Amino acid sequence: MDFQSFVDNIPTAACVVSVEKLGEDNYGKIRIVTGNPSYIDSIEKPYENVTMLTKKFIPNSEYTNYLNRDLNFEDACYNAAVKKKVLHSYAHPARFDVWFNMTFLPLLPEDGSICYCVYIMEINFVPDAKRMSSISADIASAVLETCIKLRSPGNFKETMASICKDIRAQCESEHCCILMMDTEKRSCSVLCEAFSQDTKLLPMDRYLDDKFYDIADSWKDTIAGSNCLIVKNSHEMGVVKERNPAWYHSITNAGGKNIVLFPLEFKGELLGYIWTINFRAENAGTIKETLELTTFILASELYSYRMIDKLHILSSTDMLTGVMNRNEMNNYVDALAKSASVKTVGILFADLNGLKTINDSEGHIAGDRMLKNAANAMRDVFAIHQIFRAGGDEFVVVLTDITENELYEKAKKLKNASEKYENVVFAVGTGYENDVRNVREALHNADERMYANKKHYYELHPEKKRGRSAT
Repeated sequence: MDFQSFVDNIPTAACVVSVEKLGEDNYGKIRIVTGNPSYIDSIEKPYENVTMLTKKFIPNSEYTNYLNRDLNFEDACYNAAVKKKVLHSYAHPARFDVWFNMTFLPLLPEDGSICYCVYIMEINFVPDAKRMSSISADIASAVLETCIKLRSPGNFKETMASICKDIRAQCESEHCCILMMDTEKRSCSVLCEAFSQDTKLLPMDRYLDDKFYDIADSWKDTIAGSNCLIVKNSHEMGVVKERNPAWYHSITNAGGKNIVLFPLEFKGELLGYIWTINFRAENAGTIKETLELTTFILASELYSYRMIDKLHILSSTDMLTGVMNRNEMNNYVDALAKSASVKTVGILFADLNGLKTINDSEGHIAGDRMLKNAANAMRDVFAIHQIFRAGGDEFVVVLTDITENELYEKAKKLKNASEKYENVVFAVGTGYENDVRNVREALHNADERMYANKKHYYELHPEKKRGRSAT
């Protein structure tokens, strides 16, 4: 067959690929036999945002002469050339800021162990919704169900857990997990995960330690610029071992035999990863096609969720000290006053003595430092969500389902904690109610006792006396 004449009659970029067949699900060299002028130009005169390893096309060279090794490309070529399947994919590889519309067609001529296919590609600089939605009925149904769940009212994390469970079932895998990554804090957290009934795989919390972020951070190099990593067999697992031996041993020691790993990215930001382990390998093509679209949708939702969460933090957090602000305290108190699930409530008012004196004598920078130290002292004793900065130098702690003796012990611990910080001296008052719906009465009593304690402090330290201040 005249391969050159064949590809020259294809109007878009196209090339003939040869695959060396070595045995069952195994292959050797993959080469670009020849290409039409449009395809050769894509190498020698690459598109904007596309970088080649070399810009000189040499017929019958290994494809890795031009691109980093890509298991997804190899798998498509193998299935088209050796297994004679017609494949189509519309994907956004991480290494290029473009979308590839790809078709792989089998060619009948074979030369011993060498099999052939034709690779046709088209590049889009923005995603084409029509091409992304051109999928089979089964995949469309699965993706539509995901979209409906995401649009339904309810708890976001519960919704994501349900979607994770659906994805695991679609993949017929033992485990599916969505892992969130905070690149600023260099930390990971499990958003949701699902297991098959008979699995022996352990929950991800067993593996999440201070060092796990480094493992997750290494996955982008393991994916090596593709849009995902699909490892179906020992041959492909060997590539993982070569690229990332630490992660390879982590997977195999945990009982993983194969894995699908997709990054969750939106607007150039890596939000995390979704993976499924020990899936039905013969369904890899369908799984890839389903998750390519599903992860595109999930990443958009996770980005929105993260942005809303950040906005909530900004609206509920005191920016100077990092504790909750007065608005968040008011909302929390209103909710407690109507609560039927909580029994007792304890309130601790802590007013920072001497702040005005520090502001007047040393300036507001010193005063701000004093407020931060005061918040640190409170964090030494209380959880961050329990502490509120109610005013300039006033902090309030709200404790639920606590005994009165426990409240008094907490007040003593705060006094001891404050002694570790320069100039941090609190006037403290407590209020306690057996019925949480009387939370406002507890607030009132704690406020009065705090001012009594403050009055006593200034009787002993008249040089620091001042009126009620706001900073």
